[in-house]
Amino acid sequence: MKIAGIVAEYNPFHTGHAYQIACTRAALGPDCAVAAVMSGNWVQGGRPAVLDKWTRARLALLGGADLVLELPTVWAVSSAETFARGAADLLALTQVVDELSFGSECGDIGKLRQVACCLNTPKYQELVRSYAQQQIPFAAARQRAVAELLGPEWAALLDTPNNNLGIEYLRNLERDGWAMGAVTVRREGALHDSLLQEGQRPRFCSATQLRAYLEREDWAALEPYLPEGGLEVLRDGWNGFPSLKRAERGVLARLRTMTAEDWAVIPDSGAGEGMPPRLERAGRQCRSLEDFVALAKPKHWTQARMRRLLVWAWLGLTQADRPGQPPYLRVLGFNSRGQEVLRHMKKRVHWCILTKPARARSLDGPGRRLFALEVRCTDLYDLCLEQIPAPGREWTTGVVRVESGE
Repeated sequence: MKIAGIVAEYNPFHTGHAYQIACTRAALGPDCAVAAVMSGNWVQGGRPAVLDKWTRARLALLGGADLVLELPTVWAVSSAETFARGAADLLALTQVVDELSFGSECGDIGKLRQVACCLNTPKYQELVRSYAQQQIPFAAARQRAVAELLGPEWAALLDTPNNNLGIEYLRNLERDGWAMGAVTVRREGALHDSLLQEGQRPRFCSATQLRAYLEREDWAALEPYLPEGGLEVLRDGWNGFPSLKRAERGVLARLRTMTAEDWAVIPDSGAGEGMPPRLERAGRQCRSLEDFVALAKPKHWTQARMRRLLVWAWLGLTQADRPGQPPYLRVLGFNSRGQEVLRHMKKRVHWCILTKPARARSLDGPGRRLFALEVRCTDLYDLCLEQIPAPGREWTTGVVRVESGE
């Protein structure tokens, strides 16, 4: 049995994700099992996920995935480079995944691999550092470096987000020598982060559009883009559109007590640029989250980077909380074929596979600390919901099981 690994946020799962899974099976064989690594309750753009991770895992299983593993928050809420590295490492550490499958605007694995190899060269690193010293934004710096080394056609591949992530996955596989192949599925339909015009009903739309439907609770518009039975699952798990604004006073309380030293130990906080004192001042002066971003954000930083900083500050995370590699494999859900994948994993993996929350109590130091952080991350995520659940859901929510044909 071939096993494909897919990295996703499924925020939420939609027909475009189902299309990628179907194309992956078409390429690797109809019996191919799909193991998805999915962000937990916080996502890469520095926002709470629109549905909790167990509901999103169930939707993914209904849509064609067989096994859903969690990408811990310390990798999930990170730059594209760190997000991709944590996810690729996690798939490799299962020791059963044959091929990593990802969507891309390009659809040409050879071209993407060539750029990935370029990004692993010392000359590329040297060029990026020199551009960064000129306060050129990182995304622009890496494109300039690739244009200089390979040419503008290759640099243009970095213009789009799915290409970018795919290149980072390939970069990590090549750099770390993981024994996984890779395939890419060309992204079809709406562009990443795009919104539809009134009356448009294409075959695929972006997750951004689905989140817009969710925010106004337009279930009729949403249903055609969900897997069969997905609307019922979504509505059962619905607790209002999550927003950090619901926890704003708590976040502001945290910001007002943070020192420059506290900011300096958060990844991507600009310690090398002398940013922590500016972040401290902004935290003590702001009256809203928007105020904080306006006071603190340098022109060459992205909004997503600022949102990630806010989330890390709110969650009380630091660089030291991110281990070199994931110390355990957390199972969020599976079906019968996913159960077979788990059996293969248990024969090969010599560290903890968490299929029950109680097993986290037997973890060693790094694993126990990371799981405790996930408990905190979920409890604080729950403050962003319409109705606040009882604390401790990490300990009381079991793995999602979906029977074949459900």
